[in-house]
Amino acid sequence: MEKAEKAEQAVNEGEHQVCDEGDRVWSGSWVAERLGVELVGDDPLTGLLGLALRRNPKRAHLLVSNVLGKHVPQSPSVVYGYGVELGRRVRELLGAEEAGRAVVLGYAETATGLGHSVADGLGLAPYLHSTRRPVPGVSTAGGFEEAHSHATSHLLLPEDPALLGGDGPLVLVDDEFSTGNTVLNTVRDLHARYPRRRYVVVALVDMRSAADAGRLEDFAREIGARVDLVAAASGTVRLPEGVLEKGQELVARYASESAAEGSPAGAAPSRPVARFPAPPDSGVVPPGARRTARSAPTGPHPDDNGTAPHTTRIDLRWPADLPDGARHGFTPAHRARLEAALPAMAARIAEALPHDARRVHILGFEELMYAPLRLARELERSADVEVRYSTTTRSPVLAVDDPGYAIRTRLAFPAHDDPADGPGERYAYNVADAGFDAVVAVVDSAGDTPALHAPDGLLARLAAHTPRVLLAVIPSYAPERPSMLPEPLRGPAFSSYAPEEVGWLLQDLSDVTLEAPTEEREEAIQSGGAHYAESLPVEYQPSEQYQELFHAALEDSAARIAQAVGVVTETVLAERSPRPVLVSLARAGTPVGILMRRWAQHRHGLDLPHYAVSIVRGRGIDANALRWLARHHDPRDVVFVDGWTGKGAITRELAQALEEFEKSDGITGFDPEIAVLADPGSCVRTYGTREDFLIPSACLNSTVSGLISRTVLRADLVGPDDFHGAKFYRELAGTDVSVAFLDAVSARFPEVANAACAQAKELLATDRSPAWEGWAAVERISEEYAIHDVNLVKPGVGETTRVMLRRVPWKVLARAGAGSDLDHVRLLAEQRGVPVEEVDGLPYTCVGLIHPKYTRGATGADGRAVSV
Repeated sequence: MEKAEKAEQAVNEGEHQVCDEGDRVWSGSWVAERLGVELVGDDPLTGLLGLALRRNPKRAHLLVSNVLGKHVPQSPSVVYGYGVELGRRVRELLGAEEAGRAVVLGYAETATGLGHSVADGLGLAPYLHSTRRPVPGVSTAGGFEEAHSHATSHLLLPEDPALLGGDGPLVLVDDEFSTGNTVLNTVRDLHARYPRRRYVVVALVDMRSAADAGRLEDFAREIGARVDLVAAASGTVRLPEGVLEKGQELVARYASESAAEGSPAGAAPSRPVARFPAPPDSGVVPPGARRTARSAPTGPHPDDNGTAPHTTRIDLRWPADLPDGARHGFTPAHRARLEAALPAMAARIAEALPHDARRVHILGFEELMYAPLRLARELERSADVEVRYSTTTRSPVLAVDDPGYAIRTRLAFPAHDDPADGPGERYAYNVADAGFDAVVAVVDSAGDTPALHAPDGLLARLAAHTPRVLLAVIPSYAPERPSMLPEPLRGPAFSSYAPEEVGWLLQDLSDVTLEAPTEEREEAIQSGGAHYAESLPVEYQPSEQYQELFHAALEDSAARIAQAVGVVTETVLAERSPRPVLVSLARAGTPVGILMRRWAQHRHGLDLPHYAVSIVRGRGIDANALRWLARHHDPRDVVFVDGWTGKGAITRELAQALEEFEKSDGITGFDPEIAVLADPGSCVRTYGTREDFLIPSACLNSTVSGLISRTVLRADLVGPDDFHGAKFYRELAGTDVSVAFLDAVSARFPEVANAACAQAKELLATDRSPAWEGWAAVERISEEYAIHDVNLVKPGVGETTRVMLRRVPWKVLARAGAGSDLDHVRLLAEQRGVPVEEVDGLPYTCVGLIHPKYTRGATGADGRAVSV
């Protein structure tokens, strides 16, 4: 108890007597003398850091922390105390209110435990650390690169996506702050996804040059946020010219002279090395082993429970569902549970130790640093043993047995956690021949594999250098996997489009009878007996005359449509994302999305992903489709696409639905701004044209939309884990013109390319803010014609055509002098006996008005006819 309290007091009072061997020889002097490397800065710096040589072509030297608990065994109270004290300083910097809103993010692998300790010192802050271990079924909330590292890619895998979504301060913790590149990469990635006003960077040592310090300040101004720095000590490393080549020569020379793996390497030992024989293969429980531990049997192979020879397995009784670390987040509630369980778990370790053990080492496992640290600290506080703590690592470092060198010994062993980057060598430094009476290896269950227990595995390596090896396995925490949504439907199994043109995030309801007579549907919808998305209208079968009108309209307008496609696509590429993920609102948006995809391929050689999703007025966008997209793409790259705007109802629906989705799922980044081919209602900023002209794909239903129905959302067919539904009308293949429409338009791309690009450039320089003129016109028409319901007023050529094909029309308002753009509307009106009324000054080419009276009955959510 007294030892731990003195260690923590030393941290709090700023004492830095942290090395086991005294301070007569600095553990960086060997490298400094041979490479001319200088460590200059605050007085405590050489107490905190030693130097070693990397086996890394990117950087010659390695700053080796004496208080991190990674490469150098250290008192766990000292290791934990440094992190907690840094957290307290952050709390003082932020103030109680801001500290209460902060989130802490640590870096894998070296700072996972430090970051967790900082979060403890900060108070009630939730904590997350990056990871290099992908977890199936857990979506990525971000990622960044650490350029100088031996393993560069970091993933952020929070169980709760909202963890990083707040606007409170983000505290980023690393063991050292050398150039600032890693922090800049992190903040740049996260700020784009989850912007906030303040960041705090925490490190044990700040080793930046003056130029690097200026870069961080410039970056903070660039993003408009405050960035503070908190460190235990500051300084810099002065590197002579050619240091990388000299370092590589030294590594090559001393590595070739190295003794066998696990023995001191390089220079002759300058101190006595205590060596202990492995215990006899008796299979007898050793003195001090209690019921919480069991001894491994004799023999060269693991026993039935997978325990290596000479290894005692300890049952910690780790609390159920308590995360082993913060790979997926660690909350204040998790912290309280851990604190309550630590004394009993440390007692079980103490009971398992040999009765005469006086010097014990707790060895953590790569990213699993915090749990072993807390166990070691609790053991140090409660047991009459000297405890040291460190962890294994991926980092390849040269070992030289000299008191002026930070890495005296090296144990090498194969990776034992089935890493995503494949098999490789792992290391434990300064553990071999260090005089420990027992080593307790603490791993998570993902690392408790046959490779751990193999003859060349970690446990066997440890057994050669200590009388007793114990193993404590902590269950690897796996977030509850979300429901597994299916892959997108594709043609020809679903739709007449080629499979690469679009993936439908829908479920196939082709075998379900959903159609109802138009009049019956209309009455049920308007009376509140059913929602329009609960049934489908009978598919309109165009007459020969009507089909001729379609082809004539396509011939006349193909070039105009192609130019509009080019304009909207160039605008998206310039403003939204250089590699957008096109997500069409099914079904009217789907042909436009395919055309935009074709334009990007034709003009820029881009192969853009394209999906179609369902959005339903009054019900919102398909949340499961959004979840699928978020798991497979960056939401910031998603661009929603539709054919045209009318009064802007879907534009508003999408914005509201995405706002609700962010609140419910915590997934941010989806942009509610729709990109449309035509925006006659002035409802969006991203469009190809604002003219209200005939888009031939509006003339027909499924036969110009890949033979897909409009989308269906009905409670008995679409469950909480399902995509919305739709039907594939395979039987209409004989009249399908879907691909013909696309080919006719895309054939005109070469002739309009220059004009489209010039027009897009002009638009990008203008104010395109929506004026919502269409909405105002609809409200005026609704009152003027005594309808009193804007949902029954459908403005624009496309919406009017939909009224004629799917609803019960009352009348059509046509702008005086409208020409051939209305030929198909006039024909449909004649066939259905609907009057066409010419109106002066109409802001749209035409407006369709839905009739207010209907016959009874339609299919409702219960599958029965609805009557009033």
